[in-house]
Amino acid sequence: MSLIIRVLAIVANAFLIMWLIFSTSYFFTTLLAVGIAIYQVIMLIQFVETTNTLLTNFLESLRYSDFSRTFEIKGLGYSFDRLTESFSVVINDFRKVREEREQNYFYLETVVEHIGFGLISYREDGVVELINNSTKKLFKITSLRNLRELENFSPELVSKLMTISNGESIMVKIQKQDTILQLAIFATEFKVAGRLIRMATIKDIQNELEENEMESWQKLIRVLTHEIMNSITPIASITQTLNFMIKDVRSTYTNSFKDEGEEETINEIELAIETIHKRSIGLLHFVESYRDLTRIPTPNFTIFPVNTLFDNLTGLMKEEMLNHGITYFATVTPEHLELSADEQLIEQVLINLLKNAIQALEETENPTIELKAFTDSYGKINIQMIDNGQGILPEVLDKIFVPFFTTKPKGSGIGLSLSRQILRLHGGTLTAHSEPDIKTVFTLKF
Repeated sequence: MSLIIRVLAIVANAFLIMWLIFSTSYFFTTLLAVGIAIYQVIMLIQFVETTNTLLTNFLESLRYSDFSRTFEIKGLGYSFDRLTESFSVVINDFRKVREEREQNYFYLETVVEHIGFGLISYREDGVVELINNSTKKLFKITSLRNLRELENFSPELVSKLMTISNGESIMVKIQKQDTILQLAIFATEFKVAGRLIRMATIKDIQNELEENEMESWQKLIRVLTHEIMNSITPIASITQTLNFMIKDVRSTYTNSFKDEGEEETINEIELAIETIHKRSIGLLHFVESYRDLTRIPTPNFTIFPVNTLFDNLTGLMKEEMLNHGITYFATVTPEHLELSADEQLIEQVLINLLKNAIQALEETENPTIELKAFTDSYGKINIQMIDNGQGILPEVLDKIFVPFFTTKPKGSGIGLSLSRQILRLHGGTLTAHSEPDIKTVFTLKF
């Protein structure tokens, strides 16, 4: 309506100018009318440009998601009032949609950052687009721009991540001295804006594998010891009874033997029965020792200074180390470091490791054992037993925690298995790293 009035006013003024020019001699009046016409045209142009400007600003707000602008123009008529009102409603709707989208984005971002497994998305060339805190902690990094930056951590891991297929699950084992990682990796692919993105979930399942392995061994040991005990116990009892019977026969019929052959036969039978009895008793003791793997008491957690633990251990083992000429020293950093654990069980683990270290140093010149406690980069308490003995061969290192496995002539193969299980009950790990003839390190990580 405002536009029509303006146009009609310009037309009327144009007729007035024509009439003044051709019908009158009013020069100044005609000049004034021309000036008014020019002003009317300028105002009409500004009126039209106001609409264009309003539309342009609205479209730019949509384009750049700038919903902070307001569209309030008054005094230009009812149609402008409706237009600005519509623009404001649309802008408010977009603002609400963006706020909801941002809230959802922050929610998903928080979930991704706090999930308990690693999540990383990257392009085909290795450029990383997303990485969460769990992945950073796992690889001990603060940022990652390209997968190639993980070459120093594990070349195998980078190779597997670059070649893994959509929907494929793989396992990657990484050993970094005192830390063993068993990474379960699953990958999926999708396209975003024409770019192929690969997203991989990464989880360290070393603890779960150790726990399942130990549980399987315990079940096997329970079955074996039960069956063996049920079979050997009667044999031991019967052989003991037979042994008593043979002795009674000997004492009763010693003078009745017709020749030396009969007495010799009795002697052989007695010796055979006694041998069977001794081996039966020995086997019973042998089997009983393996039951220890299934009888570990529930830890009684207390908080105690690590220095106290080390002092107790030194008092128990000092004389034996002196007899073997071993240089021994212990350090705790920080000095007042405290540990929440079952002190007796942890002390038993350290005694076992210390005895193993003493045996490993029997043929070593200048034997040395170092015991130290500290907090690692994750803030976890570590206790390490380090010796410069003969070490453990790489092909043997993976087997030393397996029950029944031993390299000692008189070993039972349960000491290290028992120690690892004790650490598992504490929610920790026991790992080994060895460089033959240089050093061997056992690490208790809590």
